[in-house]
Amino acid sequence: MKKIAGRSTQSGQEFARRYVLPVSLCMVAVLSLQTNALAAKSNKSFVNDDDRFMALRDAAMHDDATQAELHAAALKNFDIPSYVDYYRLKTRLRTASASEFQTFLTQYEGSAIADRLRNDWLLILGQRGEWDTFDVQYPQFLVADDTQLKCYALLSKAVKQQKVADAARALVTAPRDYGAGCYSLVTYLSEHGQFNEADLWAQMRIAAENGALPLAQRLAKLLDIAEKQVVAAIDKPTTLLKKSPEAGKASHELYLIALGRLAKTDPDEAADTLSRYSGKFSDTEKAQGWAHIALQASLKLQPEALGYWQRADGANLSLEGYQWRVRTALREGEWKLVKSAIAAMPASLKNEPTWVYWYARALKNEGKNDEAQTMFASIADQLHFYGQLALEERGQKIGVPLTVKPVTADELAPMEKNPGLQRALRFYAMNLRFEGTREWNWELRKMNERQHIAAAELARQNNLLDRMVNTSDRTKAEMDFSQRYPTPFNDSMYKTTQALGLDMAWVYGLIRQESRFIMTAKSHVGASGLMQIMPATARYVAKKIGLGNFVPDQVNDIDTNIALGTNYLNMVLTDLGGSQALASAAYNAGPGRPRAWRASLTRPVEGAIFAETIPFAETRGYVKNVLSNATYYAALFEKKPQSLKARLGTVIPKGMSATDSDLP
Repeated sequence: MKKIAGRSTQSGQEFARRYVLPVSLCMVAVLSLQTNALAAKSNKSFVNDDDRFMALRDAAMHDDATQAELHAAALKNFDIPSYVDYYRLKTRLRTASASEFQTFLTQYEGSAIADRLRNDWLLILGQRGEWDTFDVQYPQFLVADDTQLKCYALLSKAVKQQKVADAARALVTAPRDYGAGCYSLVTYLSEHGQFNEADLWAQMRIAAENGALPLAQRLAKLLDIAEKQVVAAIDKPTTLLKKSPEAGKASHELYLIALGRLAKTDPDEAADTLSRYSGKFSDTEKAQGWAHIALQASLKLQPEALGYWQRADGANLSLEGYQWRVRTALREGEWKLVKSAIAAMPASLKNEPTWVYWYARALKNEGKNDEAQTMFASIADQLHFYGQLALEERGQKIGVPLTVKPVTADELAPMEKNPGLQRALRFYAMNLRFEGTREWNWELRKMNERQHIAAAELARQNNLLDRMVNTSDRTKAEMDFSQRYPTPFNDSMYKTTQALGLDMAWVYGLIRQESRFIMTAKSHVGASGLMQIMPATARYVAKKIGLGNFVPDQVNDIDTNIALGTNYLNMVLTDLGGSQALASAAYNAGPGRPRAWRASLTRPVEGAIFAETIPFAETRGYVKNVLSNATYYAALFEKKPQSLKARLGTVIPKGMSATDSDLP
């Protein structure tokens, strides 16, 4: 490709052909509207326009342009016309003209759905390499939460001869978010000299760590490696590792990647293999191999992981690798490594409250109290798990901020008249939570803190407690904890928890995390209701507590859901020795896993360290949030400051197997 200063001569069509994923992988099917279908009547009868709108939405989701056009034509008087027009256009995004997009954006300028359409259009512009239009539209995309578009924005700059490699390295770290945009960015930077071979191998290691075979296969072409070799290293590592590593950088890199993949199932065997052939590798390569093995051993909570990390000094680590090196050191009480490993983190990690807290703890362990207190102070005013722990390190307990003045009628009135919030309420009434939340959050962007509290009050009055909590949670100067930590069904909850001797603050803290008080909440795995109970668990507990004639539909009855959830929580609490940290983990991940996690400990650890070293990211965040919530609820109920550290307690090793109990 010929280049000129400041601008590429490459056409959009040529760019799309060279750098965009195949059409079959990323394009929506184009459906012709030149049919007689519009003249036909729908076979389905609709009770009202809401039913018709739901049918339009369904047609749009299934790329059925004919049905979408039919339904849209019948919804001329629908009270949310912007969504009718959006769903009509959505089925033919790839055939729509620029003027059609622009007409929609102009007509609905400043709305949430216009920003959504701009997102759709920008993805198409990026895939086509139409950078002039992309560069005009991208700064107007206000939500700006699409990683693919961030990649396309860098790609647009690269095509114009700008240096973007550093920004790209910081961005492309999680293959699950890549999509066509990031694949294209990596390819272009490689082919035009901004990404070197080391960058591509770094991406290959990320791909292997995440099991992202499509990315690995794409990188194989850029590295001029046979695709089958990459597939073997990632999917069939034992086959590749049966013989000693061959000479050459590519062979060594793939061998080390295969060791990391083997370590996912057998870290000991991977370590033995690397030790056996250590003479074949350079010091840098050996460190990289030990880093691959150390990460997987850490995720399995093996005590040997600490030794592997010590042998991995100087390796290039992924973001997960940086964090698990610290977590392993925490589990083993190696505070010097905690400090040095956090110091080695990139700034994006090092400045997170989690690692600010643990670095301060490492300083405190060294006796550097003044430095530690300065760091604790930097996060102690933040209302989350590590902010609470930092506050306690400063000698204070966790209390509840002074209640703000109640929302007045004059403050509530603009919320009741706000068109975006009213659209959100309309969607929630139709059980369209995705659209409702989009509209609600869009309006919050324009509000000050007092208006957030008023909007949260509107949510409360409409029994949308999840919106109330999430909206009120955004304020920093003015805070209303009655909104942030609601206590619906208090009578039923008090009666049930008192009968079981269960901490009501903990139960509310768990519900706040599980369902945000959405009474009809249902997870993607089938958990239901306030306490998000799985069907098998509901049947098990119903039988245990003598709930006769139990049928699955009863799980959404409020009193039944609370009875089943609290009884199960009490069972796992008893089974796990009264530890709220372990029992919270059990409620999320099943009792067998926290039993195994505890059994893997080599020494007693404080509850905060146990929580930080839970190997499942979802459960790790869950336990922290539940116990943080519970601490605030206890402060509200008891009207006095609380200790999160005391609630976390100490987790003591116990030689229990994952099958020592019949709890599901």
